[in-house]
Amino acid sequence: MSKQLTPKVSWVGKIDWELTTFHGDELSTHKGSSYNSYLIRDQKVALIDTVWQPYDKEFIRRLKEEIDLKEIDYIIMNHNEIDHSGALPELMREIPGTPIYCTKKGESIIRGHYHEDWNFVNVKTGDTLCLGDTTLTFVEMTMLHWPDSMLTYMDSERIMFSNDAFGQHYATASLYNDSVNHSEMMHEAEKYYANILAPYSMMVKKKIEQLLAMQLPVDMICPSHGGIWKDNPMQIVEQYRRWADAYQEDQITIAYDTMWQSTRKMAEAIADGICDVTPQTIVKLYNVAHEDKNDVLTEIFHSKALLIGSPTINYGHSFAIAGLMEMLKGLKLKKKCGAAFGSYGWSGDAVGQLNSLLQEAGFQLVNEGIKKQWVPDSNILSECREYGREFAKTLQEMA
Repeated sequence: MSKQLTPKVSWVGKIDWELTTFHGDELSTHKGSSYNSYLIRDQKVALIDTVWQPYDKEFIRRLKEEIDLKEIDYIIMNHNEIDHSGALPELMREIPGTPIYCTKKGESIIRGHYHEDWNFVNVKTGDTLCLGDTTLTFVEMTMLHWPDSMLTYMDSERIMFSNDAFGQHYATASLYNDSVNHSEMMHEAEKYYANILAPYSMMVKKKIEQLLAMQLPVDMICPSHGGIWKDNPMQIVEQYRRWADAYQEDQITIAYDTMWQSTRKMAEAIADGICDVTPQTIVKLYNVAHEDKNDVLTEIFHSKALLIGSPTINYGHSFAIAGLMEMLKGLKLKKKCGAAFGSYGWSGDAVGQLNSLLQEAGFQLVNEGIKKQWVPDSNILSECREYGREFAKTLQEMA
C-alpha cells in the first residue's frame, strides 16, 4: 500500500523485512531494508525511482492501485543499480514512451543492464523539470555511491529525494525517523556509510559543501533505503560531513582470529593494558571468524586505531582475517593507526604480513606489533598487557 507523505507526494515503495544480506553476501542487513519509490502529483506526474527486481510485478500491481500508469508523465531515475531500477522493464512494458530522466552515465548504465532503447532525457546539476506548481531541480551526486547517482530537489514541498545518499538498510513500517529508535536508525546509517560510501569520502565531503552552499530549504530527506528524515532532516547531512572528514571516536578495535585460543588470550591481555593507561577509551574485541564482517568494519570506521591479530597458519595469516583486510583496504579510511599481533608455532610470519596489509590499507603503524610462540603463559600475558600500555601511550603521543 502507498503512504501519503505530503498532499503532493506518496511513498509507493517496498519494505523488505526478510532481507539479511545485500550486494550478494557482501553486506549484512540485520534490520531488513526498503526500496523507496515516490510518486509526485501536480499538473504533471513524476515517479521517482522504482524497486528491486524481485518485486517488480508486485510494484507494478500496487502502483496501478494508486494511479493509472498512463497518467505518469515522467520517470526520474536518481541511481540505476538494480535495487532501484529493477522494476523499470516491467513498468516500461506498460508505458513504453514515457521519458526517463537520469544523468548521462545513468542512461549508459540502464542500457547496460536492460539493453533497451527507451526515451532517455539526460540531466546535469542545475537542470530543472516543471510539473506545474512544483519545480524539480537535479543535482549530480557522482560516486555517492555510483557514477550515475543524482539527487532530485522538490521546491514546493522542500524535499530532497537523495537515493542512496543518507539512506540505511533499515525496515520500518512507520517510515519516519521520529517514530523509530533514533540510535538504531543512526547506527544503520553509519554502517551504510562505513561499508558503502567511505571509499568516496573526499567526494562526499565536496558534495556536502556544495549542497549546503545551495541553501536549499529542506523539510524532508527521502532516501531510497530505510527511514525518511523528517524530524531535523539536515542532521544526517551534518553527520555525513563528519563521517567524510577522517572520522574517528576515542575507540580502539581489536579484531582477531584464533586457532587454539592463544591469539585470543593475547588480545584480551592487550586490551587490559590499553585500559590501564586510557580507561576512558572504548576498547572492543571481535573474533572475526564468528562476528559479522560488516559490523566489525563499522567499528573500525568508528575507531582511531586497530589492532589486528592472527595465528600463523601455513606461513600466513588466517582466511577470516585475510577477507577482513581485503575489505578494509577497499574502504580507504584516513588518519587511523594500527599494529598487528599473534601467536605462532614455528614461522611467525602472520604479524609482519598483517603490518604490511595495514599499511596498504592506509593505516599508520604504531609499532612493529607483538608475536609470541605457542600458548602464552602468565609471563607472556604480562608482556602483552605491557604492550597494550605502550600502544596506548604511543597513541597519546601521536595525537
